[in-house]
Amino acid sequence: MRTVRALWGSSHPGPTLVVTALALALGIATGLEPWRLTVLTAAVFCGQLSVGVSNDAFDAGRDREVGRTDKPLARGDAPLGVAWAAAAGLLAAALVLSCLVGWWMLAAHALALGSALAYNAGLKSTPWSIAPFLVSFGVFPSLATLSAPDPAFASWWAWVAGAALGAAVHLTNVLPDLDDDARTGVRGLPHRLGPRASAVIAAIAVVGGAVAVLVGAAGGDLSAVSPVSWVFFAAVVVVAAVTAWRAIVRPPSRALFRLVMLAALLLAAQLVASGSALVA
Repeated sequence: MRTVRALWGSSHPGPTLVVTALALALGIATGLEPWRLTVLTAAVFCGQLSVGVSNDAFDAGRDREVGRTDKPLARGDAPLGVAWAAAAGLLAAALVLSCLVGWWMLAAHALALGSALAYNAGLKSTPWSIAPFLVSFGVFPSLATLSAPDPAFASWWAWVAGAALGAAVHLTNVLPDLDDDARTGVRGLPHRLGPRASAVIAAIAVVGGAVAVLVGAAGGDLSAVSPVSWVFFAAVVVVAAVTAWRAIVRPPSRALFRLVMLAALLLAAQLVASGSALVA
């Protein structure tokens, strides 16, 4: 049980559950039948577990070096070999489950997971660290639409919204760990931009994604936008504006991370509210 708890703690359970819930919500909004919805959700859950565990396995040495006592693998709560085996097994399960709903879903999910694993394996320490987030989150809405009996890629605006969400997540997710990363040589794009610029760009990205959903889902006719979509859009803009203001006039803090994550969640809710319009 200690090993199981360590692996769960290493899987980044918060983000894993949020992304899985988003896949479930998109599947419901797309109108998937129950068995397809179940398989989609399980596939995304296994994939996210694999990405999280492999991330901590790659980083175990660096986390140990900077004294990250919040990281189970760095504490030695589970052998690294077991962690790698679990990550590989979960990845295989994610791909097998994806195959059950179709080859297009398998291909799209493999692309998203491969991109995320490339980040874990080394892209996180380069100026291109944002690229895997743009790819993986950009393709993410299509996982639901490609799981349908008649698979189709999500509309262009859903790709834009997903990529914007990914950019915001990446630019702010590392903000609490900038000092530890600097000590171990990790210098991705947010490290090079700095916390203020990263937070402002993340806020702008989220607003851009919200505009894409608002306009795209209504086919360019703003009079056709539902009241719910307007509410989510307004909420995204307000939270993003507060984030940018705090980043400019106050010292960087964890509040920036929380604000951008709130704006990103609101954007995700706006995307889900678009429902059947997701299909290109």
